[in-house]
Amino acid sequence: MLALEKCPRRYHNMNTMKNSIIWACIGAAGLLAIGVWAVFQVRQPPPPKEQPAPEQKGKRNQPDSQNVGPLKQTDWLMFHGDPALRGIAPGKLPDALKRLWKFKTGDTVKSSAAIGAGRVYVGSNDGSLYALDLKTGSQFWKFPTQEEIESSPCLAGDKVYVGSADGFIYAVNSTDGKEAWKFKTDDTVLGGINRIEVEGKYRILAGSYDFKLYCLDAQTGEKFWEYESDNFINGTPAIGEGSVFFGGCDAIVHVVSVKDGRKMKQISAESYIAGSAVPYKGRAYVGNMDGEFLCLDLEREKIVWRFPGKDAFYSTPAVDEQRVIFGCRDKRLYCLDRQSGKETWTYQSQGVVDSSPVICGDKVVVGSEDGRLYLLRLSDGKEVWSYEIGDAITASPAIADGIIVIGAEDGYVYAFGSE
Repeated sequence: MLALEKCPRRYHNMNTMKNSIIWACIGAAGLLAIGVWAVFQVRQPPPPKEQPAPEQKGKRNQPDSQNVGPLKQTDWLMFHGDPALRGIAPGKLPDALKRLWKFKTGDTVKSSAAIGAGRVYVGSNDGSLYALDLKTGSQFWKFPTQEEIESSPCLAGDKVYVGSADGFIYAVNSTDGKEAWKFKTDDTVLGGINRIEVEGKYRILAGSYDFKLYCLDAQTGEKFWEYESDNFINGTPAIGEGSVFFGGCDAIVHVVSVKDGRKMKQISAESYIAGSAVPYKGRAYVGNMDGEFLCLDLEREKIVWRFPGKDAFYSTPAVDEQRVIFGCRDKRLYCLDRQSGKETWTYQSQGVVDSSPVICGDKVVVGSEDGRLYLLRLSDGKEVWSYEIGDAITASPAIADGIIVIGAEDGYVYAFGSE
């Protein structure tokens, strides 16, 4: 087992470390200020008053006045769009987009949105889950938790499911934002939620930093089973061929039975896994924190090919018939041949690419910590369009009805669509 202290908690622990450093600096500055006052007896002016946050744009809808319609196959129901996490959106996107709306939350947005029945569901580091109108960005409701929400929501039936850094997995009624149930884990839940239908009923799957993957009844929150790994579980579990696939800080891709949580396979990724593994046609695709992207043979439990990056991989790949596309902390987006692992094209951004790309028609959509949202040509990676938000984007795009929704670290949720 790899040393626990060497595996950083994805984002949350980094924020905690940053806060500790900031408070240490504040403390040191405070001591220095006291010393200056004692020597010179100079009274400092009072700090400026905080400016109020800008008001929300648009008129808010009344949640009881509008029923939520049925979910569609073309909706974006979870992180990366489908239970296998392949990152493929239906339809096509034009060569030029315009910003349709933006919505201000109370803190940074690292959660990737889910979209269903004309509504957007997204978490914020202000600790709230928001329900917004897909067309206007108006708020239907917000649901508070005790700590930040970096987890990506998942929709099933009439509920939305999300994890929180407070250690709970929540089920919230999609119509009015009221809590249906909550399930307590023993540590933070930062990865996204997934779902699967078993014998006509939905089950919810989520990993926690208590090292465990949980399978819960979607209606009641009752636990069907739990599976314990050897370290933090960072990403969203993927579902394919009757199995659950996930990795974490134990550097292993675990393959677990959906039905009973029984261990089926364990395949070494040779280093910590920050993102999610994507299964497709007998293989799984995943990047590790040592800067290698791997293709795993699920039957033989071996590495088929490996591709070296120049930094860690936090991005979850988009996988189609021919390609696998993923971001890297070396500021690049890579496109490889799915079978051979040979490089097809590379796009160089100006910032870390932790955002997970999405394929939509003949284009690829991805965000970067350089503060831009990019639209690239799928065939050769050439930039078609970009939009400068101005603050880091670590969230991943959600696409439904020709509209791209993504959050940024400026605290806003953005929507882009046709000119």
